[in-house]
Amino acid sequence: MIVLKIMLLLLALGYLLLSACVFFSQKGMVYYPVRELVAAPSDIGLDYEEVRFENELGTRLHGWWLPHDRARFTLLFCHGNGGNVSHRLETLRIFHDLGLSVFLFDYSGYGLSGGTPSEKATRADARAAWRWLVARQGISPDRVVVFGRSLGGGVASALAGELLAEGRQPVGLILESTFTSLVDMGKRLYPWLPVRQLARFRYESVRHLDGVRVPALVIHSPQDDVVPFALGRSLYEGYQGPKWFLEISGNHNVGYLDSGSVYTEGLERFLARLKAGV
Repeated sequence: MIVLKIMLLLLALGYLLLSACVFFSQKGMVYYPVRELVAAPSDIGLDYEEVRFENELGTRLHGWWLPHDRARFTLLFCHGNGGNVSHRLETLRIFHDLGLSVFLFDYSGYGLSGGTPSEKATRADARAAWRWLVARQGISPDRVVVFGRSLGGGVASALAGELLAEGRQPVGLILESTFTSLVDMGKRLYPWLPVRQLARFRYESVRHLDGVRVPALVIHSPQDDVVPFALGRSLYEGYQGPKWFLEISGNHNVGYLDSGSVYTEGLERFLARLKAGV
């Protein structure tokens, strides 16, 4: 009986230790910033402008402004949790070829942006990027498409919800390879842990999108090896505005490239709908 009690006590202590490790190591599990820029849009023949701006927390941020001389819309690009702006050149080429001006920015702690990443910081970063486009560049909100890939989908969803509360909305929303919430992601990765109680970063996209009605395109691959396809479908099914789902192929990081024309033609159809007023 004593041996059994000792074993149960050791199991309980191990469970508490594992829970504590997950709680305190979350930041390193969510954010993978890289400081050094390894390329620039000019490397692929695209004109761009270096942009410095500041979020409401006083953090100096860095981004790239890529104007298109015949822009159909302007796309505000919220990238994923790894690397920095210099790792997104392939996507910038795709967007340029689709006739889009693009503002791609780095979150706090990424690339040349100051500060450190957190959910509060990334949301403040996106709001600052929106303000730069609308106030500094004078671009009308009804000409801006908010795009979020992977973790950037959580950032973009939060921005859309905040803009709704302010009575301002973008013309459209694109959410690619992203999730319903980080809590839902954690439940799939650690089904034996009380994830909701342990989660320090939540990115609750479904909650943030409640009430948002702008046309939305949700993109996901069944072969996604990071964010389960089921979460992308659930995000799509829960969205209450005009919506379309684009199924691509390939893994999480290169699915949009592997899908080729399926991806680009799907984006083209969505942009044409926006142009036509849906």
